[in-house]
Amino acid sequence: MNENTSVSATAAASATPIVTAGLLVIGDEILSGRTKDKNIGYLAEYLTAIGIDLREVRLVPDIEDEIVAALDALRSRFTYVFTTGGIGPTHDDITADAVARAFGVPLDLDPRAVALLRERVGEAGLNEARLRMARIPRGAALVDNPVSKAPGFWIGNVIVMAGVPTIMQAMLDAVAPQLRTGAKVVSESVRADLREGDIGTELGGVAKAHPEVMIGSYPFADEQGRPNTNLVIRGRDPARVAAARAAVEAMLNEVRATLAGTSAS
Repeated sequence: MNENTSVSATAAASATPIVTAGLLVIGDEILSGRTKDKNIGYLAEYLTAIGIDLREVRLVPDIEDEIVAALDALRSRFTYVFTTGGIGPTHDDITADAVARAFGVPLDLDPRAVALLRERVGEAGLNEARLRMARIPRGAALVDNPVSKAPGFWIGNVIVMAGVPTIMQAMLDAVAPQLRTGAKVVSESVRADLREGDIGTELGGVAKAHPEVMIGSYPFADEQGRPNTNLVIRGRDPARVAAARAAVEAMLNEVRATLAGTSAS
């Protein structure tokens, strides 16, 4: 990469706006441990790949006041807020109620949603429980659900999705083309072949010298069962990520040399 290319990449990264998101996971079953959440990691990876930073995740029970409070806190801080859970047919599925209350709009039986459910279960199957899934805050757009037809919805900057992972993933695919995205994060990984405690101070020095990137340290057991460390460098400017990686590798070489000299003596 020549100097002009590096400057252009830096300028482009600086000019691209950062798009952020929060995630609100709703459900007593998640907090009790009865259901193991599979949506947080999937959503985080998905959003990162398209250039949206997931900045915060909150878990709340099926209590309307708590859902509303969390929604109000998140939607004022982030470009988008995604919610998962609580839009099914049972009495404790109250996400739609809470979202309508947060936005100060009525919760209507939406004819579009009713038609989708009728297509799935027929007129005879439209009982009171299933019709709960057709209640949509007034003014919201529907989020397509190709799996079971019961839609999610999008109002303001809040995107409401199902908690069932396969359905959530399908809904996310449906809304993704409509999302604003920012500069994607570039990630580089370096295997240290050193213990985390061997490099903690030196790594802090590298991080301080490269404040425009994020450097994470992740210990693991290697193939021989020995403690080892992966170092991950992340940033939006490829040139700065590359420079930080070079500094990390130089630091690792120095630490290895120092430790080898100490052992030899």
